[in-house]
Amino acid sequence: MGSRFNPDPSPLGRWLMLLAIAIFMLGLTLGSEGWAFLSFVEDRQLVIDIRLPRTVGAFLAGALLGLAGALAQGLFRNPLADPYLLGSASGAGLGVAIGLIFLTGTSLAPWVMRVGVTGMAFLGAWGAVLVTLILAWGVQHTLRLLLAGVVVGVVLGACASLLVLLYPKVQGSAQAFMLGSTSFVGWHGCILMAGTLVLCGAVAWLTSPVLDGLALGESTAQSLGLPVTSVRLVLVAIMALCTAAAVAQTGLIAFVGLAAPHLVRSQVKAVHARTLFLSCGMGAVLLGGADLMARALIAPLELPVGVLTSILGGGYMLVLMRRLSKGGRSL
Repeated sequence: MGSRFNPDPSPLGRWLMLLAIAIFMLGLTLGSEGWAFLSFVEDRQLVIDIRLPRTVGAFLAGALLGLAGALAQGLFRNPLADPYLLGSASGAGLGVAIGLIFLTGTSLAPWVMRVGVTGMAFLGAWGAVLVTLILAWGVQHTLRLLLAGVVVGVVLGACASLLVLLYPKVQGSAQAFMLGSTSFVGWHGCILMAGTLVLCGAVAWLTSPVLDGLALGESTAQSLGLPVTSVRLVLVAIMALCTAAAVAQTGLIAFVGLAAPHLVRSQVKAVHARTLFLSCGMGAVLLGGADLMARALIAPLELPVGVLTSILGGGYMLVLMRRLSKGGRSL
């Protein structure tokens, strides 16, 4: 099994490389005002209140999506699985649409204002996952869980589109969420995402041996005495929590959760304890770099970062498909 992968370099060197890239992108993002902040002069508030939380938020959201993608690919044993397979993205979109509609002069506006649009997105994502679990009658069968997630995603996405059509006043805000953006991430959102990442990362590390067993097949993992059914439920909950936390703060960011673990697995041996955390670092670098490019390509205008990740991710998958077709290998 290990022969499919390249020789495994030092994990410390790989982490140092990801850290160096992240620091470099942080410096580019902060720009001249960043040096002003380090010198404690008058422009430091711009960095502290706007640029720095946005950059940190992009790194944290990318790390959460990378971790969720690695869990999804390990759970479904499919390198093309992504964090949105259980309908969480469509549920978050529906939650945002409902929240925006309630804010337009309804009696529930005070309650929605306390929860916030990001809170509605979080609740919508979690609600979609719960509906998926109910339709799948638990998590005993991975294929049934996957099919239920696809159905829930399609139905909730259609409901969100219908609400936006019926209430055109919320179309602009809802579209901004659907396209993805890190421009509204503040320190409160960064703290929530950081706490979620620490919690989910710890649980993922504890369950990584079960993921290694699942890679050999469900029957083999059960014959080894691994608690497959209960751990699968925990993995679904962790994947949903990571995805909901990231999507609630940044909107729908495509391909990061798919590409980050895929890039890691092309260079690292198939040991999930290592793959999960490297996927966090790769996801942070990918989304941080995409956010930097989105601001720089057509400055002073700004591209939605979700559009840019979709373009780059689609191009990457096309190149990968062409390379694999020439080599006669599968993913």
